[in-house]
Amino acid sequence: MIDWLLDPAHWSGPDGIPVRLIEQVGISGISLLIAAAVALPIGVWIGHTGRAATLAVNAANIGRAIPSLAAIGIIAPITQAFDPELGFKVYPTLFAMIILAIPPILVNAYAGVAGVDRELVEAARGMGFRERQILGRIEVPIALPVIAGGLRSATVQVIATATLGALFGFGGLGRYLVDGVAQNDDGQLFGGVFLVAALALVAEGGFALLQRALTSPGLRRAGSSSGVEPA
Repeated sequence: MIDWLLDPAHWSGPDGIPVRLIEQVGISGISLLIAAAVALPIGVWIGHTGRAATLAVNAANIGRAIPSLAAIGIIAPITQAFDPELGFKVYPTLFAMIILAIPPILVNAYAGVAGVDRELVEAARGMGFRERQILGRIEVPIALPVIAGGLRSATVQVIATATLGALFGFGGLGRYLVDGVAQNDDGQLFGGVFLVAALALVAEGGFALLQRALTSPGLRRAGSSSGVEPA
């Protein structure tokens, strides 16, 4: 594995590590952006109003129960009919990663906003705050660490699972895993595993720092003394 990673030939060309890394980050980033655009407004609205909470959580749990590989396989024939070139290699992986990312983002957004102290919300209403002001000035800022936790969980899951797209011809770091098995090349196989794990750990660490930055000093001190962290 070390020899494979240190070989300069694997760091250049269309199949080189930088290109595969960009592909992995690209598909993961686009999936997360679309999932966040869908899930965050819904989760925040449900957390603020309390409406359809059970329906949303159950729908999210159904999304979690769908195996990503099965989702890719189901979506591939449909997207390929519309786009023979990218419909088999790119779109199925993209849609499957969106399905995978929506549940943790939605549930954490809902839980974060719903968990804000109701006395603060009622006090704001008593001071004449409109619902939009309550949401934007009180609930969302307080819920940000929990919301970031959902994004953190979704990011790590998507980075790790997007490797399945290589089974359907997509590139990314998963290409090294598939080719390593097909060619009986352990160096390539475990090199790909190392790169995926390293990328996931970098993302995990980045979001951990972001969560800490979004958590007020008072809550951080309370968490360290009681052993409780944001959900």
